[in-house]
Amino acid sequence: MVDTTNNLTVFIVLVATLGISAQWLAWRFRFPAILLLSVAGLVVGPGLGWINPGEQLGAMLEPLVGVLVAIILFEGGMNLRFHELREAGPGVMRLGTAGVAITWLLGSTAAHYVGNLSWQVAVLFGAIIVVTGPTVIMPMLRQARLKQRPASLLKWEGIINDPTGALLAVLVFEYFSYLGSGAAFKEVLSGLAIAIASAAVLGGGGGYLLGKAFSRDYVPEFLKAPVTLGYVLLSYGLANQAQHEAGLLATTLLGMTLGNMQLRSIDELRRLKEYVSILLVSAIFVILTANLDPHILTRLDWRSAVLIALVVFAVRPVSVLLSTVGVGMDWRERLLLAWIAPRGVVAVTVAGVFATSMGEQGYGGADLLLPLIVSLVLVTVVLHGSTIGWLSRSLGLAAASQNGVLIVGASNWSTDLANELKEMKIPVLIADSSWYNMSQARLAGIRTHYGEILSEHAEMELDLSDMGFLFATTSNDAYNAFVCTRFATELGRNHVFQLPMHSALEQESKSIKLANRGVCVMDPSATNEELERRHYRNWQFKKTRFTKTFSYENYLQVESADALPLLLLSPDGKVAFHSKEFPLEPEEGDVLLSYVPPPSGQ
Repeated sequence: MVDTTNNLTVFIVLVATLGISAQWLAWRFRFPAILLLSVAGLVVGPGLGWINPGEQLGAMLEPLVGVLVAIILFEGGMNLRFHELREAGPGVMRLGTAGVAITWLLGSTAAHYVGNLSWQVAVLFGAIIVVTGPTVIMPMLRQARLKQRPASLLKWEGIINDPTGALLAVLVFEYFSYLGSGAAFKEVLSGLAIAIASAAVLGGGGGYLLGKAFSRDYVPEFLKAPVTLGYVLLSYGLANQAQHEAGLLATTLLGMTLGNMQLRSIDELRRLKEYVSILLVSAIFVILTANLDPHILTRLDWRSAVLIALVVFAVRPVSVLLSTVGVGMDWRERLLLAWIAPRGVVAVTVAGVFATSMGEQGYGGADLLLPLIVSLVLVTVVLHGSTIGWLSRSLGLAAASQNGVLIVGASNWSTDLANELKEMKIPVLIADSSWYNMSQARLAGIRTHYGEILSEHAEMELDLSDMGFLFATTSNDAYNAFVCTRFATELGRNHVFQLPMHSALEQESKSIKLANRGVCVMDPSATNEELERRHYRNWQFKKTRFTKTFSYENYLQVESADALPLLLLSPDGKVAFHSKEFPLEPEEGDVLLSYVPPPSGQ
């Protein structure tokens, strides 16, 4: 076996490989990524001893983790948009205010009296467990197919609590850091004030100036994301120079400031997470869990087990049930929220960066902080992930129908199709990155999503609980195939469809034709351009119901030979698309939706 103890190159390669491999496996098999990342770190670290970040990185470990956490908290701050917080409803507002306070109080009390942690570490523990990570809850929601309201409550609670809990933990840590230095109370308050002021100036003020520079085109488009990342690191370093550990507060405020300035380039800035943060999150999870001391893990005794059980079975339910009194939430929604609260990325990263400093200042139980949080994450991810589907179905909170159609690509033809599906009571959603293309759909009252459907931002925003099919209708055949491939694992290979490909692309790219595409619907000639031409020639959608006296054979005899059958709706609400691979077999009571030419003379 290769000796990796002093081989930094092997360490970096192994961490990166494990992190990205865990992310891919999580996507491929629909597991929460945090679970596989944590297991990978525990296996190669305390388990097999292949890597030891404390020895291999030495003095670099703490500043490296700090920088990674700063970037992660910046991204979390960007997700907290104030207008969405106001629109999220009283239930989410209560969970993000009273719920946070109750969780903090009860969690801290349990950590001190049951977990035997010092009050300082216990209060920090209580602040950290406030966080319910959206990166963990979103895959669970997709798997459970929750109805829109309970799914929105869980999603927005995670989005709000992620930066809120991190900010609370940072402030708690700042306070006890100054208190632990032996300073007088006046000096403690002075140090805390300096930390908040430096964070406000560098994060809030600096972020505002940076946003204004972006909006006035002082920075070219291709440099906006790199400049933002550079300023995240600069504000983190300068704030830390002004006051110890104030950098994390500064980067969180920086993200909140930029995320609420309505910048035209905000989508490009959010790609920081997609292109940078995923790698950083993967690395930090592997590093933190691999760095856990096996001897410390053995100290997680019955007290630790009881503390984790109290957080899951008592603190969370009591917090939700008390904080949501009188907000008009259904008892079933409150019960579901009381149970589902998986912890995620921010909880582990914040615990990892603070535990060492708290230990160095002599606070009792600081060495148990990270193992406790990692254990809580693993328990909640496994327990809540395995029960959310059963519980939501038992409570009647899962989507009754999964026959909705997600149409990717807004055009005159696809908008007409969406209108017909809406009239047929089939849930429909149009997604497009062009605001103008979706104008007709918005005016018609059709659900729309503006943005890149393949982005992780769309993954967080989209409610696909009632969607069972995807239909890619853009003019880019390769993009349609890519979209179908992306959603095939979620919806099923036979539930992702696209318009027929142009013959030139079919000949040039057999790999797309044969393997990496959706099922092509209707006739091979029905490309995007041809359907648009037919739209302007007054082709229309037509619904035909089959009865005992009018069968599909009768329909084929009387309908135009040019008509294009598209989909079938059965009496029980099931949808089936027509394709060469899966031709329709209509029965009595079924309704056929076809695209037909205008009657003769029109």
